[in-house]
Amino acid sequence: MQAEKISISLSQSLLNFIESYKIAKGCNSPSQVIEVALELLRNQELESAYRQASSEVDPDWDLTVADGLTDETW
Repeated sequence: MQAEKISISLSQSLLNFIESYKIAKGCNSPSQVIEVALELLRNQELESAYRQASSEVDPDWDLTVADGLTDETW
């Protein structure tokens, strides 16, 4: 994967956390810590989207699926 360099500004407390996490978890760089954090954030967003999508399922779907027709009927 090709990486692109960006510049961000963070508070000293976040920088300290990144450094502590890097050491504790054996990350190679602060960038790797940020990648881990962003991946967790992306997964959290996906989980939320899946949860919302599953709540939008049409309740009549179960009736349609159970109508007695099989693939062979078509």
